[in-house]
Amino acid sequence: MITVAQALEHLFELADALPHETVPLRDAAGRMLAVPVAATRTQPPFAASSMDGYALKGVEADLHAQFKVVGESAAGHGWTGTLGAGQAVRIFTGAPVPDGADKVVIQEDVERTGDLITLTDGPEPKDNIRPAGVDFEQGNVLLAPPRRLSSGDVALLAAMNVVTVPVIRKPVIAVIATGDELVMPGEDPGADQIIASNSFGLAAMFEAMGAVVRILPVARDTKSSLITVFGLTRGADLIVTIGGASVGDHDLVAEVAADLGMDQAFYKVAMRPGKPLMAGRLHGVPMVGLPGNPVSAMVCGTVFLQPMLRTMMGLGRTPAPRVQVPLAADIAANGPREHYMRATIAKGQITDAGLQDSSLLTVLARSNALMVRPPHDPPRMAGTVVDAILID
Repeated sequence: MITVAQALEHLFELADALPHETVPLRDAAGRMLAVPVAATRTQPPFAASSMDGYALKGVEADLHAQFKVVGESAAGHGWTGTLGAGQAVRIFTGAPVPDGADKVVIQEDVERTGDLITLTDGPEPKDNIRPAGVDFEQGNVLLAPPRRLSSGDVALLAAMNVVTVPVIRKPVIAVIATGDELVMPGEDPGADQIIASNSFGLAAMFEAMGAVVRILPVARDTKSSLITVFGLTRGADLIVTIGGASVGDHDLVAEVAADLGMDQAFYKVAMRPGKPLMAGRLHGVPMVGLPGNPVSAMVCGTVFLQPMLRTMMGLGRTPAPRVQVPLAADIAANGPREHYMRATIAKGQITDAGLQDSSLLTVLARSNALMVRPPHDPPRMAGTVVDAILID
């Protein structure tokens, strides 16, 4: 068996960088930026008023000074003349500041009669003008990878007048559940069968990261069925099998994959849950064989596959991020394998979920963290700070 850290290094080596593509701006949210993007225009492209008021010359803005209003500048409809001495232009927020003006007096400080205004309050230091290019200038590189594009990023790209965005292509993941005992949700299970849940939990996990998931038909416990389903993985960037990776008489995934030419990188990891984990390449495509127990599969998805996907999408080789949280109660010593215990973080403390059987999805569903216990970790008292991985 290898350690979790060693398994991650193997998986990072298998995680091929994905090519990039260009998508419309409207489809860019949540995608991974592929190359730096520069502004194609200056923002704002002109000096603009930040307030509603009157544009005039600042040196003339004395208390009780009077000005003749000679025009109006509104957003999208600027005043094209040049301001002279003793003149003012009615101006609105976002409108271009006319030539000759260097100050906007807010309308609350002005009294107007016809075309004549009088300043009723002393001059304030602010000029209430946003200079041209105060946000960004044409040619500025404002966004660069690695970066998942947020709604704010999309707004910025739109202001930059970027119509199409270079992004990393979405990874395509083929998910194969294996076992005679499985039927799909909605089907009528036999007396000895259960519902295939792992495929759907993992698909939700991967799709939340931006992947495209193909849930393939359940592969039965025969070589011919496995070969047929493996044949449906063409075009995938990653193949994930669930179950059949152990050493029982009906665990055929490793044998069939080897017959099909898989170059195995490792098998078995010193962890709980998730020991019977396998990985390698099949026809040049990375393949990961997960344990069949539901919690084991989901924990391995968090610990191994999510970091692997982040690497494929250009986010670097980093393990699942951890937080440090104090224990709410004492916990017993850990065994010889690294343990990822289902747990709950509440009010700044962490509590293990009690039952840690790898088949109990109800325990996983009510947990929001995995408490990480090193091998042979001694008993820990309440208040001791431990590592945890946050889960949805």
